Amino acid sequence: MAMVRLALLSVLSRRVTAGLTLLAIAISVAMLLGVEKVRRDARGAFANTISGTDLVVGARSGAIQLLLYSVFRIGNATNNISWETYQDIGSLPRVRWTVPISLGDSHRGFRVMGTSTDYFTHYRYARHETLRFAAGRPFVDVFDAVLGAEVVRQLGYALGDEIIVSHGAGEVSFLEHDDKPFRVAGILAPTGTPVDRTVHVSVEGFTAMHIDWSAGAPIPGLTVTGDQARSMDLTPKTITAFLVGLDSKIAIFDVQRRINDYREEPVLAIIPGVALQELWDMMSVAENLLRFVSAMVVATGLLGMLTVILSSLEARRREMAVLRSVGARPLHVFALFMSEATVFALVGAATGVALLYVALLIGQPMVAREFGLHLPIAILGPSDWWIILAVVVAGTAAGAIPAIRAYRLSLADGLSIRI
Repeated sequence: MAMVRLALLSVLSRRVTAGLTLLAIAISVAMLLGVEKVRRDARGAFANTISGTDLVVGARSGAIQLLLYSVFRIGNATNNISWETYQDIGSLPRVRWTVPISLGDSHRGFRVMGTSTDYFTHYRYARHETLRFAAGRPFVDVFDAVLGAEVVRQLGYALGDEIIVSHGAGEVSFLEHDDKPFRVAGILAPTGTPVDRTVHVSVEGFTAMHIDWSAGAPIPGLTVTGDQARSMDLTPKTITAFLVGLDSKIAIFDVQRRINDYREEPVLAIIPGVALQELWDMMSVAENLLRFVSAMVVATGLLGMLTVILSSLEARRREMAVLRSVGARPLHVFALFMSEATVFALVGAATGVALLYVALLIGQPMVAREFGLHLPIAILGPSDWWIILAVVVAGTAAGAIPAIRAYRLSLADGLSIRI
């Protein structure tokens, strides 16, 4: 303990250079832990977005693309599928329920999704958690809307407020369905998933918005009011995708094969978990690259610590000589330098952990706002502690180089004057 105390006093005597070194180590540790934590928590958040859905069906494209736009509201569909196809597949044996999804419009940067009331009954997230209403109820009228928690938090809507849906999924749209406003009928409780960033309307309401539109623009000379639309047949002609629940997990592969072989229209059925694993396999190269870069940043920080200790060795020759003259042995000098390196590594790692939690506190609401994903602020996991231990051990090992050099210095070397 006396040697550690002496090491601390020695570090404090060089507080400016020591502080910069500690900051470099702290930032590198925070980056390494942050990359690992975001990677792990992002996987968990994506996996928790959908649960209890056996298949997702959409126009034939890529499995990852279908998963991203239908579940995570990322990207757009290459094509729609017909309502007749949706009904045919919904009537297949072993299919217990289906939920339609229509995408393509937005409201002030939030995706608008057309669906049915079955969505609120059958959709599951996390470990089979059901959607709950914080206020209001599901659709009753054609122009009812149910808002996700993040939509309400950012835009401040309340039950009964009117909202105008914009055409297209971009942040800015110059075409609006302002002749057919929707009324907020329900507000969902937070889920930590993209549901929070979604404006839900009925598929009939989605159809009503576009009943006097064609090819992405209003039809000249044709105007259909909201009241007129209510009295019309609002069965959609096409939808973007739909979710499928089966009566048995055993039937998943059989039903998937039958859907993929559907002859009336080219469609694709994917298993959400399998498609998500394909996404992670595709992202593994980027993840490993980030890990490598983070490890190099840590190595750079430790190299900086080694440089500081080595550069101070020449200036501390007399300090070492004084210690030797009052009875310190070469082994004590060696232990002093090793203790300094350990102090640098420990304090730097602890500061890095603190920086990580500060960054999480700042970044958590931003990630939820932009992507609808919840990154939990939790205690460090076993893998995080192994990373910290590895950094401390590496820092201590790096201190062996100046410690050996100091060990070899003689008493006369410290008391002599170099010209």
